[in-house]
Amino acid sequence: MWTFVMSRRIIGALLVGLSLTACDTWLGENKPPPLPGKRISILTRERMVEPEISGPVAKIILPPPEPNDDWPQAGGYSNHAMHHVMVSDTLNEAWQRYVGVGSGKRRKLLAQPIVAEGRIFTVDAASSVAALDARTGSKLWDTELAPEEVADVYTSGGLAYEDGMLFVATGFAQVVAVNAKTGKIAWRQTLSGPMRGAPTVRGGRVFVVTVDNQTHALAAEDGAVLWTHSGISEMAGLLAGNSPAVNGNVVYVPYSSGELFALRVDTGSMVWQDSLTSVRRTENVASLMDIRGRPIVDRGRVYAISNGDMLVCFDEKNGRRVWEKEIGGVQNPWIAGDYLYLITNNNEALALEAKTGRIVWVTQMQTWEDSKEKKGRILWSGPVLASDRLILASSDGKLVSLSPYTGDMLGWEKASDEVNIAPIVANGTLYVLSDDGFLTAYR
Repeated sequence: MWTFVMSRRIIGALLVGLSLTACDTWLGENKPPPLPGKRISILTRERMVEPEISGPVAKIILPPPEPNDDWPQAGGYSNHAMHHVMVSDTLNEAWQRYVGVGSGKRRKLLAQPIVAEGRIFTVDAASSVAALDARTGSKLWDTELAPEEVADVYTSGGLAYEDGMLFVATGFAQVVAVNAKTGKIAWRQTLSGPMRGAPTVRGGRVFVVTVDNQTHALAAEDGAVLWTHSGISEMAGLLAGNSPAVNGNVVYVPYSSGELFALRVDTGSMVWQDSLTSVRRTENVASLMDIRGRPIVDRGRVYAISNGDMLVCFDEKNGRRVWEKEIGGVQNPWIAGDYLYLITNNNEALALEAKTGRIVWVTQMQTWEDSKEKKGRILWSGPVLASDRLILASSDGKLVSLSPYTGDMLGWEKASDEVNIAPIVANGTLYVLSDDGFLTAYR
């Protein structure tokens, strides 16, 4: 059962990172007076953000939670805007099932589960798709997607659902369509390269991005390639890929180069383009400009964040920058009402005003398993907003809930293993897929 009580041990673990960064001298040693001038961190990842507003104006008001029967693709809907979903006030483990090969040295579990037709679908680290009854967890079928001629194991990027079909983006450079009821393969389409992100499907079209920064639009009926778009090819990038966002007749495509394109869904012609790159590039992981967090399209605006310290809100129609922040992240932001929630590369959970970008609150999450020795880097996935709780998952196997209004911790739960994929919610149930290949349902 989830523990919605503030734990002193967990609070200490969360705040120790802040206390350590404040101690820049050995204990008991007198330090000389500081040199005059403004202090600027020489390491990008040392920068910390702070709230920009306070008082009555900072009071967050959210729309009430609403039930959602399905979670049909990575990020929920094709525009990746789920707002405020509904779960029970108390969450208990309903069932846990092994769904396939988990993460290992040679392969990673990357695909977020999806829910449709009362079933939950997963694709494991060996490119095997499974269907389970979403209510009971009983396995209905499983299908291996890797062709016989493929000798090695390739990590697949994810899956999406529409009109009775599953569409799977694979690491062996194929998109595979699978019948959602039977698990039978309907068609395969070979593309320019492997895929590390999930497909996005809308209106009979399937959109995927390959690791060589090419977007392919396929016909959902038979897999025919309708058009292709190319971004700047990058020699290096983060392991996981990304998913386009679709709203109306425009698809918003993120690339590992930091480019964001708005393209016509029918022709692939460009509507507008921008680049989420920071001028403060460094020779480390911060120099990778990947837009790893899925773009969000909501009420005339597009929100996107890159690993290269850039968070931008665009006008949906013309690409004009409404506001921007030097904040980097690789997780998917979450929008609800007039507020945007996200986790930064510094493991800070943030709430921002969606219209202005002003930061309302900041909560420092735990960064190291051993805070004193700074060993065991912790990565956080999420957040997901469900019934007045922001739920995040960690690579050291914790599920933590924060208040979306203040950022205060509400409670936590131990997962079966490391969790590197954001949880999903459907029909009042929270689903968590851990690195050991176990799927757990809480309701």
